[in-house]
Amino acid sequence: MSVAAWIATLLGAVLVVYVIVVFNRLVRLRNMTREGWSGIDVQLRRRADLIPNIVATVKGYAQHEQSVLEEVTARRAASMTATGVAEQERAEGALTGALGRLFAVAEAYPELRADANFRALQSELTDTEDHIQMARRYYNGCVRELNTLIESFPSVLVAKPFGFKQASYFALDSADQAAVPQVKLS
Repeated sequence: MSVAAWIATLLGAVLVVYVIVVFNRLVRLRNMTREGWSGIDVQLRRRADLIPNIVATVKGYAQHEQSVLEEVTARRAASMTATGVAEQERAEGALTGALGRLFAVAEAYPELRADANFRALQSELTDTEDHIQMARRYYNGCVRELNTLIESFPSVLVAKPFGFKQASYFALDSADQAAVPQVKLS
């Protein structure tokens, strides 16, 4: 075998190894992104599961605030049925705003704020919001890594033929959505 043949064989082997390494890295990042979205989904479901208890507790004290209670319930339903990152973003933004209005209503009822069950639910909701933020940061970090690899040269030469697509960030559209509902335990 000639020197040129050895060099060609060596370059071919290096190319195959490179493609395998990049492909495996893309698969790992895609799976981490899916795992990150799953973490967000779990926390959003946890929050959605708390909402009926909060609504029921507030309803016992604030019967005439029916429109706010109905809005929270409707926004929760929309959040539970949202599919995809963009639709989930919109649904969560609307739900966060509705929860903020619910807690504003709750502030007008001192006996409700003093209710131990309501305070425990508020505390759990605050904890869940923190978990959602952590899950969102993890997911968005995975998306950043995946998208960077997909867009970077020369890995783009591997990503495109194998059908790897960029993932969407789970971002908030406005400062109102970014604000965690105010929870006062006084």
